[in-house]
Amino acid sequence: MSQLCYTEIESPIGPLRLVGDENGLRQLSFVECRRKRRPNPEWKEDAKPFAAAIRQLREYFAGKREKFDLPLVLDGTPFQLSVWRNLRKIPYGETVSYLHIARKIGNPQAVRAVGLANGSNPIAIIVPCHRVIGSDGSLTGFGGGLPTKQKLLALESRQLRLL
Repeated sequence: MSQLCYTEIESPIGPLRLVGDENGLRQLSFVECRRKRRPNPEWKEDAKPFAAAIRQLREYFAGKREKFDLPLVLDGTPFQLSVWRNLRKIPYGETVSYLHIARKIGNPQAVRAVGLANGSNPIAIIVPCHRVIGSDGSLTGFGGGLPTKQKLLALESRQLRLL
C-alpha cells in the first residue's frame, strides 16, 4: 500500500477528516464523534490530494451536488462491500430502511448485520449511510450523531441550507 495522506476540513456539520492515497479516498469521518481517533502517525498531512473531494463536499453542503464523482477505496468483508454498494444506490433526498437494504442484498434476515455494516462505513456522506432509517421511519444511530443525520437529510430534502 502506498503512503496514506490525510487532511481535516471545517464543514457546516463539524470538522471532517479525509484519508486516502493515489488510488482514492479511503475514509471520510467526523473528527468530533464518540469514537474520536487521532490521525495515524504514519499518515502524511497533505490537503492537495483531496482537492476534488473538498470541492465536491462544499458543493454538496451548498445544495449544488447530489452525486459524488470520486475514486473510492472501500476495504471490508464481502458482506460489508455489498451493503456499501447498495448504500451508494440510494437516491439523493430519499431514505430506505435497514430491511430494504437486507432484501436488496438477498438476505432479509440480516437486518442487524446490515446495521453493523452501515455503522462501519468508512466514507460517511459520500457513501450515504445517513439515508438509512428504521423500518418505522425513526432515525437510528449515526457516527456523526443523530442531529447531524437530521441536518443531512434536511439538506437533501431541501428543507435546510447548510451554506
